[in-house]
This record gives sequence, C-alpha cells and structure tokens, in this order.
Amino acid sequence: MQIFSADRFRFPLPVDHRFPESKYALLRRLVEAAGLASGGAPTEPDQADDEALARAHAPEYVRAAIEGTLPDAAWRRIGFPWSPEFAERSRRSVGGTVAACRAALTDGVSVHLAGGTHHAFRDRGEGYCVFNDAAVAARTMQAEGFVRRVVVIDCDVHQGNGTASIFRDDPSVFTLSIHGAKNFPFRKERSDLDVALPSGTGDAEYLAALDAGLDEALSRARADLAIYIAGADAWEKDRLGKLALTAAGMAERDRRVFAACRAAGLPVAVAMGGGYARDPSDTARIHLQTVLEASRLG
Repeated sequence: MQIFSADRFRFPLPVDHRFPESKYALLRRLVEAAGLASGGAPTEPDQADDEALARAHAPEYVRAAIEGTLPDAAWRRIGFPWSPEFAERSRRSVGGTVAACRAALTDGVSVHLAGGTHHAFRDRGEGYCVFNDAAVAARTMQAEGFVRRVVVIDCDVHQGNGTASIFRDDPSVFTLSIHGAKNFPFRKERSDLDVALPSGTGDAEYLAALDAGLDEALSRARADLAIYIAGADAWEKDRLGKLALTAAGMAERDRRVFAACRAAGLPVAVAMGGGYARDPSDTARIHLQTVLEASRLG
C-alpha cells in the first residue's frame, strides 16, 4: 500500500498553539514501525502547483496565501502565522492527497498521513485549513481524465463546510459529512448529505448513523473514487470532539467505511483529518488504526 507523508516539511508554531503538529511525526514513526508502507517508509509528495490549487480555489487567494499577503484578519481566521515553511507545507499537504488519489486508482487504496483540510473555502481558509486538499484532489483526478464522479466521505467530527461550499453547485462530487451538531463550524454549510449527531453520541448510535449515511451517499453518488477524511477527533477523549466513540468504535467506523467502498467497487484515498487529544501520541494511535484498516483493504 502506498503511503504519503510530508512530515519532514514542518513550520514553526507559537509555543501556546493548541494544534498538535507533532502528531504527524509520531504517526509516521508508528507507520514505519508497523511496516505498513510499501518500500518501508512513506513517500514524500510533490507540491501542488498553482494550476492544481486553482481548480478549487480563486487564483488571487492562492497567490496571497502562498506569498503571505492575506490580511491579518484572514490569517487569524486560518489560525496559523504565515511563513515560507508554512506555504511549502500547505502545497505538499495538498500534493499528498492528490498522490494518494492517483495511487488508489491503481492499487485500490492509498493513504496520506495528513490532509483533510476541509474548512478551506474557494476564497478563504479557516480552522487550521488554508487549501482544501480533498477538493483540489477530486478536481485534479477529473481534469486528468481518471474519474468522472467522486464521493467525499468526511467523518471528521467537524463539518466539512469548505468542501460543501466548493462543491455546492457541482453534481459530479458528492459530499457526505458525519459530524457533531454542536461543534465548529457553528454556521454550517449544506453538504449533499449531512449527518449531524448530538454531543455525547457513542459507538452504537454513531455506527448506525454511519451505515445509513454510507448506504444513501454511495447510492446517490455513483462515484468512481472515494476520498475518505477519517478524523481522530470523534474519539471520546479528544479535547475538541464532543462525541464519545471508544477506540474500538473508531476502528469499527473505519472498517465499515472501507467495507462499504469495497462493496461498491470504489478505490479509496484516505486523508487523516483532525485529532486533538491532550497527548498527541493518543491521536497518532487512533490515526494508525485507520491506516491499519486501510492496509487490510489493500
């Protein structure tokens, strides 16, 4: 199974920043120790160029985000300060999901050990997301003639509002978001199918909602490729999640997503999405479960 990681391309964060950047390095080490990547180590993805980014984003936004010329208020909304390292990491994070899509079409499944930046809109970013990797990847696969229709299966606990907005008038990409009803973003967009769950939802209720959502989404999407934004933040001990899935429930979630895609004959590209446990190693272990389940599909 091909696995992609841009972990080497890090960027400086404020000391008190709550985004657990170190989870990516931890996850990469866990993946390598488990021997999950073909060739022994994840592959470093190429940067997404301006042409690719402009398939989902306004060209003027792409330029300003890369050059660091967005207004201060825009950077505050994104949640990161600009730096050259941040710009390169943002490009490579998108490139990792594009590469995972290409590999999935050949191998059936592939994984990007980051990505899932689903709060990025066409002309702005927010919630730690500057570019929408799933949106760019979906449109790149279409532009290159590999697929006609894509389904985005978003199980990050926060609604994929940017993805929903970008594809609002695009029937060739179906967006499914399974998320906490009373969680960020507090002003939701309309996905093709939204499954909003009450705070405290546990394994049984979540999995039942997931099964119903997958059945409807895959039937309606008639897709050629699935992009799965897994997320580790529905876990019961996540600081920002507000749901109550156990680690076993999270693994079962992944199994059901992969089983549904296999039954539909869909190749799957996986992006990690969010995860905000107090100990980043806990988040990395939840993400590792997703990679393990993907390897079983492969």
